[in-house]
Amino acid sequence: MDMSEPTKAGARNPAAGAWRGELRCDEPMARHVSWRAGGSVARAYFPVDFDDLCAFIAAGPASEPLILVGLGSNLLVRDGGLRGTVIFTHGALKQIRLEGRAIYAEAGVPSPKLARFAANQARAGAEFMAGIPGTIGGALAMNAGCYGGETWNIVESVTTVDRKGQLRQRTRANYEIGYRHVVLQDDGEEWFLAARFKLAKADGGKSRSIIRQLLEQRIAAQPLGQPNAGSVFRNPPGDHAARLIEACGLKGHAIGGAMISDKHANFIVNRRNASAADIEALIDLAALRVREKYGIELEREVRIIGDAPVAKEAAHG
Repeated sequence: MDMSEPTKAGARNPAAGAWRGELRCDEPMARHVSWRAGGSVARAYFPVDFDDLCAFIAAGPASEPLILVGLGSNLLVRDGGLRGTVIFTHGALKQIRLEGRAIYAEAGVPSPKLARFAANQARAGAEFMAGIPGTIGGALAMNAGCYGGETWNIVESVTTVDRKGQLRQRTRANYEIGYRHVVLQDDGEEWFLAARFKLAKADGGKSRSIIRQLLEQRIAAQPLGQPNAGSVFRNPPGDHAARLIEACGLKGHAIGGAMISDKHANFIVNRRNASAADIEALIDLAALRVREKYGIELEREVRIIGDAPVAKEAAHG
């Protein structure tokens, strides 16, 4: 069987237009991203389940920009807002279960939940996922990782959906995968809906102990008490973005309501009603200073989308 072939019509491929979720217009994205900042999206859809999400995608125009969002933990929407449609997955794609030797988890499942579920099923290898503040869908899309682990190292196969609402089963061989990098080798546009994770049987108690240790490290090192989007930049080869930013004297530097964390320099926090422009300005400043001082181009780990506000023309008397 060709794993990239679309599934035939039937189960999980309802007719276009048969969607049952909630559609909202001009939805403020600050409610849905972990930075708690940014503009609105033209249309926001909240599907009720897996089939409903596929039906909604199939019913939409192919030319409309479409983004699937989980917990918004790695996303900034500019203050001018976003054209197109955002589909929120965390309320609909939330199934997680043991399937034979693998664990099946849908895209809206929080990554830490996978870590805990695997440990409770006496499976090892997913403990690092406890430190990823997002969903399985986001982790798959960027090969998220921490504490020496990366998402795609434990992926057996994934389920995706295309613009026609058709599902495909794919494997690692269908993607170009690297550090915080995942690109489909075929032409076309697809989104991750679920994955099967291959994990070895092990001592569940030991896995739970590892998870507790990792969470203690995270609490000690990261500004979890303030809105943030996790690590802003990828670590350059052989170094750490946080060290470089701190060495440039930017730890604790603020622009408007946003600040480079004084606890971890690769985090930007919303300390007081920050705008998306405040946050993006700090991102640009950190990249500029590191480039000037070390000649290193920091690559963003967070995704920035949408439009900047249109400047108002000066009034004429």
